Formats: sequence, structure tokens, C-alpha cells
Amino acid sequence: MAADGGEKRLIVILLRGAVDGLNVVIPFADEDYYQERRSIAIAPPGKPDGALALDAHFGLHPALASLMPLWQDHRLAFIHAAGSPDPTRSHFDAQLYLENGTPGQDTTGSGWMNRLLSAMPGPRGATDALSIGPTLPRIFAGKAAVATLPLGAAGPQPLPIDQADVGSAFDRLYSGNDELSESFRQGRAARAQLVAALAREQRIANNGSPPPAGFPGQAARLGLLIRRHPGTRLAALGLGGWDTHVNQGNHKGQLADRLRPLGDGLFALARSAEEAWGDTVVVVLSEFGRTVRENGNGGTDHGHGNAIWVLGGAVNGGRVYGEWPGLTSAQLYQRRDLAITTDFRTVLAVILERHMRLSDRQLDAVLPNAPPASRDLAQMVRG
Repeated sequence: MAADGGEKRLIVILLRGAVDGLNVVIPFADEDYYQERRSIAIAPPGKPDGALALDAHFGLHPALASLMPLWQDHRLAFIHAAGSPDPTRSHFDAQLYLENGTPGQDTTGSGWMNRLLSAMPGPRGATDALSIGPTLPRIFAGKAAVATLPLGAAGPQPLPIDQADVGSAFDRLYSGNDELSESFRQGRAARAQLVAALAREQRIANNGSPPPAGFPGQAARLGLLIRRHPGTRLAALGLGGWDTHVNQGNHKGQLADRLRPLGDGLFALARSAEEAWGDTVVVVLSEFGRTVRENGNGGTDHGHGNAIWVLGGAVNGGRVYGEWPGLTSAQLYQRRDLAITTDFRTVLAVILERHMRLSDRQLDAVLPNAPPASRDLAQMVRG
């Protein structure tokens, strides 16, 4: 759908925990991808459970099949090998830099979307900016008022042995001094420490965001809201559960189970927004990528380069933008990660300048020192 010249809207979706961009937009033509990912790689297009062909080099994870109509309609694009220039592998720091828009600077007191709200011309209303979630994220922190729509997060699901009565029964059974009992107690203590450590890591990674399972319904309601309330120009929400250190899976499994509702939700947003979709851009970001090589637990660890998703009625899509650096050892960042060739601020700056119509001065106030875009990337959205 073409833009109708109305109010321009920007929706930002933060995938907290660092989604594996190499298994979202799969470089199936790169042999090193398959050499480094023996159990979690997605098969090439045309193979059983294979990637959905985007072009001669890249394919889309099959769990995102619901997004293919947007791709074919040239309303979905990806920028690969993108991310923050800061080298941190800390979820907390990387999310902070992604949201404050000043990589490497933790003293920035506001989020870039709050600065954007202040920079946009015209009078502001109570629902100009909407934060979807239980708390106001750092991306919206600042002087400008932001409305909040709270959503509940799903709770953890422990194993049976984590239940007090079951655990106590096993403790009594293995309370002796024999080798088996001692082994059990050591294993139980080790598990408790591991669960506590992983729970803490997950809390940091998710940063209070719910998993994507309920996203399709939320996205449909958001589409309806922007259709009925055109004054809502900015929205942001976070989805957790992307920190796939263990049992990531390939065409099915943990990652696929999260991607499917995400794709379904984005398509539901486009369909529900109807005519408002023509003046909407949605950006899907994550704090960093994941290692090229899978780890010994069938997962991936914290990495560097990633894929940014951009979709909407104002997008010149049907393309994978960005310079692909390759996956040979010599081409990797620190010989382990996808290298970054596009700063995430460059992608955002193109959207803010061409879609949200910010002047150079306004843009610098929102994203100071954002690197300039290539001529190719500058055409990613319509002005």
C-alpha cells in the first residue's frame, strides 16, 4: 500500500536477549555458514524444511513464512551485518546503547525515541508516543511525556524436581553417605546454582519484556489503535526470550517457536492497520548478534553483527541491504562473529530523515554522530 501523505509513524520492536540474525536471514550461499553450524543451520531453499529464498544469497527462516507476502510486495527489507560499533557482549550495556542511541556512552540521560518525540514539529498530545509493556523502557526515557500500556509477562515453568514436595522427597531418598547419594546432592546443588545463574542472565537479557507468544494479538490491537488514532506517531515494545545459548534448534525448536509468533504478529499489524500502514515504518532491532559457530550445547553465544528488519508501507523492500563481509575466519569480528558493516544508527537516521522528515539539526539532536548512509541504503524508505 502506498503512503497516503498523512501522519508519519514509527514503531520499534526490541528483541531482547540478542536474536540470532544468521538464522533469521540465512546466508545459504556462504559455505562457512554450514561448516560452523552442523546441527542448527537452516537448509538452503528448495531442500526439505529449507530457507525461503529472498535472493541468490540469502533466505528467510521458514518459521517467518507469514512475512513473505510483505517481502513480495516490497514492504519488507533487511539490513544484514548491522549493529552497534561498541564491542560489549553485555546485554545490559548493549541494550542501553541501543536505546540511548549513543554507543559506548552510559551517561546519556534520555532515550533516542524520547528525543525524537521532542524534535517532531507540531503540538503534542497525550498519546503521541506509546510504550507497550509493564514499565517505561530506556528508549523512551526523557522529558517528553509517553503513554504506557502495560502487558503481563509469562512466568517461568520449573521442572518437577524444582517443586518443593518433589525435591524434598528426593532429598530424603538420597540422604545417605553412599556414593550415589553424594553424587545426587552435588548434582542438585550444581543445578540450583545453574538455574539461579541462568535466571539472572535471562532477567537481564529480557529486561522485563514478555516472550513473543502473545504478540500476534497485541500487534493486531496496535494496528487497530494507530488506524483509529492517527495522532499516535511513535510506539515501542520489547519481546524477550532470544538468548539461545542452549538447544536453539534449526527449522524447528526454540528459535523457530519464537520467530513464528513474531512473524505472525508483524503481518497482523500490517493487516490491522489497513490504510495507516501506508505511512508506517516498523523497525525490529536486537542488542547484538550471536556467534557464527554453534556451541557445545546446540546453541550460540553472544556475538556482534546482526540483521535489522524494516517493514511498512513506506519501505522500499524486497531487498537485503548492507555490505556482506563474509564468514571465513579472517573476515569475522574477533575471528568468531559476523562483522558489522552498517551502524544501527545509520539505519535509524535514514528512517528519521526520509520518513519522519527530520532536518539535519533535528537528526543530530536525536542521533548525534550517526554515520552517513550509503547512496543505496538512503533509498530504503521513501521520502
